[in-house]
Amino acid sequence: MSPLEWLDLGPIQKFTASPLTPAKIGTTRLAITYVNGEFGALSGVCNHAGGPVAEGRIDGEYVVCPWHQWKYHCRTGKGEPGFEADALPTYAVKVEDDRLLVSMEPVAKRTRGPHPPHPLARKLERAPGKIRLVGISTTNMDVTNPRYSTSDALLDVAMRHAVTLDVETKLIRLAALNFRPCAGYYSKSAHACTWPCSITQMDSTDRMDVVYEAMVHWADVILVATPIRWGNASSLYYRMVERMNCIQNQITIANRVLMRNKVSVFIITGGQDNVQAVAGQMLGFFGEIGCLFPQFPYIAHSRGWSAEDMERNVAYVQQSESLHQAARELAGRAVNTAKVLLATQMEPEKVARGGRKGNQPMAPESPAETAAVVEAG
Repeated sequence: MSPLEWLDLGPIQKFTASPLTPAKIGTTRLAITYVNGEFGALSGVCNHAGGPVAEGRIDGEYVVCPWHQWKYHCRTGKGEPGFEADALPTYAVKVEDDRLLVSMEPVAKRTRGPHPPHPLARKLERAPGKIRLVGISTTNMDVTNPRYSTSDALLDVAMRHAVTLDVETKLIRLAALNFRPCAGYYSKSAHACTWPCSITQMDSTDRMDVVYEAMVHWADVILVATPIRWGNASSLYYRMVERMNCIQNQITIANRVLMRNKVSVFIITGGQDNVQAVAGQMLGFFGEIGCLFPQFPYIAHSRGWSAEDMERNVAYVQQSESLHQAARELAGRAVNTAKVLLATQMEPEKVARGGRKGNQPMAPESPAETAAVVEAG
């Protein structure tokens, strides 16, 4: 074995002030640890998604990556108990004349434990068959004791009509799903927001996978129904679309369009007004993730600011044949548009991103090393 070559990182006081300090060998990022009076040196790039390990924290004798909380022993680099096979490269360290030296080459290599790909990560392929329509109810309610919802009622009318058009349908009620709010990984780094969503990958009880499966892999038509709450769409709607940021972010970091040749339409109802603003947000978001719209892509109903007698609003929607017919026609327009798209496959897998929100972000500090880790994952 060749003798180790050493790099002087500087006075030890630079690395004893904090239990975790970033350092570099050329462009290679390191995480220098000082725990229980001992030094350690690990790769600064996480196995999972290339996260900056040195910007994390120490939990006992483990370094916690700040992106998705993967843990590595502060000296051996091995993963936490049960995940020891997920190990970071480690470097030899020594102290000479109150200065910290680290080996130029790792003394232990990066290893990865078995991680079967998540089912959502499979290839994007539309299975043959009928047009498929998913209805998304964003009304929040006690699902054990449900109440009448005007947006849900019109959604039901639209979906029942879709069945008469020889369309497969699926209904998702967000109120019945236990899914976590977005953890804001994108706010740490564009590359920290992954597909499939990191929350879904790490938490098998998180049921946002139901929405991802339906929207990305199954549906040709997405019909979203929302009530108006204080001038906005429902809180469940926003909770859902925040978690769908991982879909849009694939365009940003990989120019990968997950939502191709899909049609979105909307039903918006409420006791107070702000229909255009709610519709504008919904059109903007679903357009940004790649969906298309038929002519007149939403229907809406509101009784206005002064109408607080909601029992009359319920009765109106129940009895309004014009609203029911509008819901049926909305479904019909969406299905016809989906047929055209499937016949032509007009939308590209990649798009020119200049001037779009989905433009390429600034490259990470060590792009080659980070890219290698992410690609290996």
